[in-house]
Amino acid sequence: MLQKIIKTNFSSRGGRFAIVASKYNSRYVDAMLRAAKAEILRAGGTVKIIRVPGAYEIPVVAAKLAHQSTADSKISAIICLGVILRGATTHAQHIGEAVSNALAQIQIQHEVPVIHEVLLLENEQQARERCLDKKHNRGTEAAQTALEMARVMKSLRG
Repeated sequence: MLQKIIKTNFSSRGGRFAIVASKYNSRYVDAMLRAAKAEILRAGGTVKIIRVPGAYEIPVVAAKLAHQSTADSKISAIICLGVILRGATTHAQHIGEAVSNALAQIQIQHEVPVIHEVLLLENEQQARERCLDKKHNRGTEAAQTALEMARVMKSLRG
């Protein structure tokens, strides 16, 4: 069941965020991207947006961003956005699993939060509900998670 988004009051003055977003299924991804960007900017953070052809290409860019993140120019979090719709074959499942595994490894290896909103969905109805509906937009949720994780990681650094 989808939960309604609750507005948070996270502040991220000086926070640097990257969003890696797929061009594939752009109608849905673009809506998540707009919502995520707006939420980060509302909190006072800055956003760098990188577009890639499809969901499968997201991890390599996320890894490069995490690798380039240094103490001087630390990325607060990387938000990964994509929509994979199941078809008649198992291709979508393979892509979804590969992306999930890669994103988990990137955040562990580089100690940079990687927010996984590469959605593996059954149909366009689910995509509309999760991406186009403002009450349930997963882009907003991804940004809120990124803001919270940035705060957690900052507190751990001391």
